[in-house]
Amino acid sequence: MLERFIWNSVTNLKEAAPRFELGIKDLQSSALPLGHAADNKSKKYLYDNTSNKDHSLLIICNGHGEDVIALEIIKRLLKKIKFKNIEVLPLVGNGDVFNCLRSEKNFRKIGFLKELPSGGFSNQSFRGFLLDFVSGFLIDLFKNYLIVRSRSKDNFKIIAVGDLLPLVFAWSAKCDFCFIGTPKSDHTWSSGPGWELSDFYHRLKGSEWDPWEIFLMQSPKCKSLIMRDEVTANNLKRKKIYANYFGNPMMDFVYKRNEKISSIMDYLRIILLVGSRFPEALSNLDRFLDCLQDINLQKDALILLPLSINANEQGIKIYLKKYGFIEQSNLNFMIGEDSVWKNKGKYILLGKGKFSVWACMALVGLANAGTATEQIAGLGIPSLSLPGLGPQFTKSFAKRQSRLLGGSVLSCSSKKILISRLSLLLENKKNRLEQAKGGKRRMGKCGASKKIVDSIENSLLS
Repeated sequence: MLERFIWNSVTNLKEAAPRFELGIKDLQSSALPLGHAADNKSKKYLYDNTSNKDHSLLIICNGHGEDVIALEIIKRLLKKIKFKNIEVLPLVGNGDVFNCLRSEKNFRKIGFLKELPSGGFSNQSFRGFLLDFVSGFLIDLFKNYLIVRSRSKDNFKIIAVGDLLPLVFAWSAKCDFCFIGTPKSDHTWSSGPGWELSDFYHRLKGSEWDPWEIFLMQSPKCKSLIMRDEVTANNLKRKKIYANYFGNPMMDFVYKRNEKISSIMDYLRIILLVGSRFPEALSNLDRFLDCLQDINLQKDALILLPLSINANEQGIKIYLKKYGFIEQSNLNFMIGEDSVWKNKGKYILLGKGKFSVWACMALVGLANAGTATEQIAGLGIPSLSLPGLGPQFTKSFAKRQSRLLGGSVLSCSSKKILISRLSLLLENKKNRLEQAKGGKRRMGKCGASKKIVDSIENSLLS
């Protein structure tokens, strides 16, 4: 009854005022857009080998993990199809991950892109929303919306990666589109006790996807739906929504093994994931370093700290010095680190862009991150989190993440609990294997990206 009521309301709203509908739904999105000027005047086209009709391609994505997935899709499409023009519109951040494609003549990054005070998580706190509002995110949102709407005149195909916001943008363009729903999973409410209000709400709906999102998915313009896990896809199928599951593409971007691990096998290896949103990442680092200074370990520890492209490296080094770490200019562990820092028996290695090659080297993770935490869980590495004030990594977020990953990451409510659990995991391999098995099972195997691109080619580009 709830779905039928919302369905009828949305249908009436669509007929009465489609432009106003977008504004409402946009404020419900779990990730708000960012902006930067872009030239939308040039109109170039692509063509594929299976169609006689020329068309261009626009990819819309809204988050760090979604950007990485979109990048892999673009790379594979460029190899399979001769494009005259392909555009990507990142709605969160500057889309720096796409800079590696700048040499492609038929590729360009478009949109109004900038970093917002909330890091794109203004829906999780009223203060973050106010800061983003003052920074002008609604203006940039509207400008990006106009860019997408303009593509309907140019015979574009659209691939939307993320949740509500890119889905709304793709639907509003009136172009054929494919939707890859990566952030939402029904594991978050179907696993665990299930006594919270949100659990009852999702159980009532039968899916974490909301009725208005399902309404958009049922558009005849939506040629393909792809979900991140089988449980979510099956629940949508029960609602007569044909959703595909090909595996989780996040596991295609991390190494399963690294031969260089032989040089650090004698150390207790911890990977430190503080998130990619600053200044929250610095706060997460501060909390973890405070825990590490008080833990007593039987062997020397090697702490791997991979940094995102936009990382505030100078700020990170200030925190390392605060906790007594000293840079070692003559020490090299030969695994591609940028610098080495030491405090007694603990060594911290910094490395920009090293996550994908370092992740598999760790025994345990300390992780206040989103996508990266899921990836190490998929590699069979257990982790611990220590939620802070956010805006991204809050207690609520940590609890949902733990349930999503089958307990592979455990949320700790205090420094004391984290130190105790970390000691147990480092000292006992059996404990590590037991905690990690849920995450490895739920993240699935690699190889999903190729299957997703094949599906897109058959359903959207043929």
